[in-house]
Amino acid sequence: MVNKECNKKKRGFGTKRVWVVVPLIAAFVAIAMSPNTSSKISLFGVINKACQCALGTPKYSGMVEDCCCDYETVDNLNKEVLYPSLQELVKTPFFRYFKVKLWCDCPFWPDDGMCRLRDCSVCECSENEFPESFKNPDRLPLNDPVCQEGKPEAAVDRTLDNKAFRGWTEIDNPWTNDDETDNDEMTYVNLLLNPERYTGYTGPSARRIWDAVYSENCPKYLSQESCQEEKILYKLISGLHSSISVHIASDYLLDEATNMWGQNLTLMYDRVLQYPDRVRNLYFTFLFVLRAVTKAADYLEQAEYNTGSHNEDLKTQSFIKQLLYNSKLQAACPVPFDEAKLWRGQSGPELKQKIQHQFRNISALMDCVGCEKCRLWGKLQVLGLGTALKILFSENGQENLVQTLQLQRNEVIALMNLLNRLSESVKFVHEMGPTAERITEGHFFGHTKLISSLKQIWSSILKT
Repeated sequence: MVNKECNKKKRGFGTKRVWVVVPLIAAFVAIAMSPNTSSKISLFGVINKACQCALGTPKYSGMVEDCCCDYETVDNLNKEVLYPSLQELVKTPFFRYFKVKLWCDCPFWPDDGMCRLRDCSVCECSENEFPESFKNPDRLPLNDPVCQEGKPEAAVDRTLDNKAFRGWTEIDNPWTNDDETDNDEMTYVNLLLNPERYTGYTGPSARRIWDAVYSENCPKYLSQESCQEEKILYKLISGLHSSISVHIASDYLLDEATNMWGQNLTLMYDRVLQYPDRVRNLYFTFLFVLRAVTKAADYLEQAEYNTGSHNEDLKTQSFIKQLLYNSKLQAACPVPFDEAKLWRGQSGPELKQKIQHQFRNISALMDCVGCEKCRLWGKLQVLGLGTALKILFSENGQENLVQTLQLQRNEVIALMNLLNRLSESVKFVHEMGPTAERITEGHFFGHTKLISSLKQIWSSILKT
């Protein structure tokens, strides 16, 4: 009888366990799966705690590696000085037109057909969008092949003003592959009509470009296997890669059916934020290019920004001076990067030639990009980075050699647009990075906490 009574009690208690546990599990699952709850409130306070922590303590602090400014200073200067100034500068007639070769054969492997996208030929803009001096653009031949398939996001809107740029020296850049003096194969593109954004260019073709960049020309050297110059080349390319990924994520086609664009913070986390070195390299590249601009301040101030529009040209000169001689920038970060510490020793010139050759290969790889808009921005930003290298490092490797700097118009346009691209990326990462991390990591920690809580409840029930 005693055993029977015990068994009845156990069965009764087991039934009670079921009635207690099942509703609890259902409640937790309902909370976890609720789309409204997951985006607005946290599970067990995990997301809220992460938010408070992120707001109170910056994830990146101290000096930017190999640079002369700290993260907080960079973020403040970018927000207050660089970003607003650059945004105005790149909208001026002088800086919004870029000369580029868009149709070159890939020198490394056969064409994979990705350039034959629908609308890969350039969409021409109506002439009433431009000032009178821009009314006679040199356009592509009307018999250019019409593309049959692909995504229109990859198309470049091309236009040219024959009178916009005069008085600049035509000189080739030793760091880049394209012959910048070969005007016959060049066409001008309005960058404002062709923003760097998501184009649908993904998959094996896109991966092959970056694989070739890193594995053949810019491997991630271990500290004991390389000198500082080689590591800096890797960090520059990694920072540029991060910036491109940030721009894709910040202006992403969320719904192709309704043509809805917006921010893809999960993509930014997956490609950039979950790898701290990629964020650090983004900041490093930003300061490296900023140093090149400040070092060339005298040249850039005296350059002629003539587009035929007197008022617009005066604005351009004013924006340039405001950027170059800003008191906050000069006080807080006068030398963003110290290039004098590079190319030292007897092997300096030889090492510089090696890295210059690697960078030229990277520049040539831009002709292998199968998306026209991606190729446009790849060529512009690689030329901008090559221009920064040209400014910071003299022709013969002597870091303190005083010589007359010669830049062509297209190099200056690429340089300032690259600095603006990096500025936008740094700002977006700084402002939206914590949110992206909370969205991505918060769900993970929330589910982990949920499982842990269920285990504790189950353990306490078993003990009673």
